[in-house]
Formats: sequence, structure tokens, C-alpha cells
Amino acid sequence: MQRSITGTTNKHTGRLVIPVLFVVLLALIMACLCIGKYQISPAECIRILSGKIAGTQQTWDGMDENMLIGVRLPRVMAAVIVGAALALSGAVYQGIFRNPLVSPDFLGVSSGACVGAAVAILMAMPSVMIQVSAFAGGIIAVAVTMLIPRMLRSDSGIMLVLAGIIVGGAMSSILGFIKYIADPETQLAAITYWQLGSFAYVDNKAVVSILPLSIIAAVVLLAMSWWINILSLGEQEAKSLGARVNVMRGICIVCSTVLTAGAVCISGTIGWVGLVIPHFGRMIAGSDNRVLLPASMIIGSIFMLFVDTVTRIAGPAEMPVSILTGLIGAPFFAWLLYRQRHILR
Repeated sequence: MQRSITGTTNKHTGRLVIPVLFVVLLALIMACLCIGKYQISPAECIRILSGKIAGTQQTWDGMDENMLIGVRLPRVMAAVIVGAALALSGAVYQGIFRNPLVSPDFLGVSSGACVGAAVAILMAMPSVMIQVSAFAGGIIAVAVTMLIPRMLRSDSGIMLVLAGIIVGGAMSSILGFIKYIADPETQLAAITYWQLGSFAYVDNKAVVSILPLSIIAAVVLLAMSWWINILSLGEQEAKSLGARVNVMRGICIVCSTVLTAGAVCISGTIGWVGLVIPHFGRMIAGSDNRVLLPASMIIGSIFMLFVDTVTRIAGPAEMPVSILTGLIGAPFFAWLLYRQRHILR
């Protein structure tokens, strides 16, 4: 069994956690739609949203509608999707590789997406093409990572992890070269800001563009949660229970890569979410992936919503999201390590 930073929770208590977390998420979504430098009352938010859904005649202020529908709603939905995608990917990777220290970007998807976005910025492409290039870069990086073990004729999980380190290092070097030749006044600043992660420029088109693939990938992973439990026992045990380890691991990697690449392409690189949130999920929902995966998704959405809201209201200028996720995630992870130090010996 994998040695991880986990909490032990009664099965029925763990299942009760999910609806409770979902109610918290809905309440936070409503709060985030209202909170900001431009305040909108909860009653007005509900009136505008229900009116738009029902198609009733406009009786509310046009500025409130533009702020809510055009700016705040896509941003909130993007934070929900990105938080859920990164947390789910992290939980799946930690399960199938039996390693509590892996995160969604350990196979090179984030560094590949960064290179793709940087190339698009260097070529002065529009924002839509930057997102497409980032998504393609992430997919290509993971494809190369999975190709290396095949070339070496090895199906070991350790070899795949090492291949991810190789590809991630190579992509980081390529990104460094792109930043070196970029215009320091415009392109370099844009690349650096994109690397730090932000929802400031997210619109409805960006959210809609990643929604179908994200939903499909998430549904596949949730449907495979029982098999992920089997894979977390180790290769030999999983094979003895009838699991086709390489096929199932490949499906999990593909779906997790799609989720991570989709998240990165609209928000930039956001660290710590996929690493820390699954551990927090285990503390309150247990280690059974049938409960852990949906719980991690909801907790990831809650965390990302909270962080994004703080970054846009805390000061006169908006802070990149990764700065705050690091400030929160690193101490929390250190506390988890201290709390479970006897397990990791």
C-alpha cells in the first residue's frame, strides 16, 4: 500500500462530506459573484441570473449586468473549473504512482504549456491562439514523456517519472531561451505574468472552450475511481486482481493531462493546488478514491475561488494567483509533513 500523508475517515462520514462541501462551494460562488471593488448585492445577483436564465425583460441596472455576466461570472466559473481540474489530477497521479509528492505537472505538462504560450506570445499571436498553443504544448510534452519509456522498452512507473523530469527540465531550458530573446518591455513581461497565473483576462469563450474536454476527462476519472484504488496497491497486486495496469494507467494519465493542460491554457501556471489539496481531501474524506476524487475536486474549487477573490480585492493592483497559492500551500504542506512525520520514516 502507498505510504502517503492521509487521514483516516469513516466511509459513511466521508460520503457525507461531499454534499456538505458542495453546499459550501455554492455559497462561496454566490459570495464571490457579489464581492469586489464594484459591489453587487446578493439579491441583485440572483435577480439578474434568474432573469437571464428565464429570459425575462431587463429591470436591473445595465452596469450590474455587465459586471456580473461579462466579467465576474466567467472568472468565477474558470476558478471553479481550474481548481477542480488541478486537484483531481493531483489526486489521480498520487494514487496511480503511489507517491504523495507528485503533482499534476510532474510529467511536464505545465512546463510544456508554458513553452507553448511563450512561443505564441513571442510571435504576437492573439489571446485565443496563446491558449491553443499552451494546450498543445502541454499535450506534446506529456506525449514525449510517455514516448521515452517506450523507446527504452520499459513500462516501469519509475521510468515514466524520470522521463517527466527529463522533459520538464528540457522545457524549462527552452522557456529560459525564449525569455532571453523576448522583448523585455512587452513580451518578457507577458510571459512572466502568464507563468504566475491569473484569471484577470478570462472570458466566456475561454471557459466554454475547455469545458467539454474537461467534463469528459473528469467523468472518465471519476468512473475509474475504484480501479485507481486497485492501482494504488502496486503493480503486482493490481495485476493479480485482474487490472490491466498499463492500459488503465495510460487512460488516467491522458485524462489528467487533458484536465491540467486545459486549466493551464486559460489561467497560466498555478502551483501547489494539485499537490496540497488531495492531502487535505484525505484528511477529511479518507483515502478511498471513490470519495476522495469528488471531494478533492470540490475542495480545489473552494480553495481556488478563495485565492482568486483575495488576489483581486486585497490591494490596489491584482496579485498573480500563484503567489498566494504558494504562500498558503507551502506552510500548509510543511505542517502536513510534520503532522505525519512518523508515517514517512
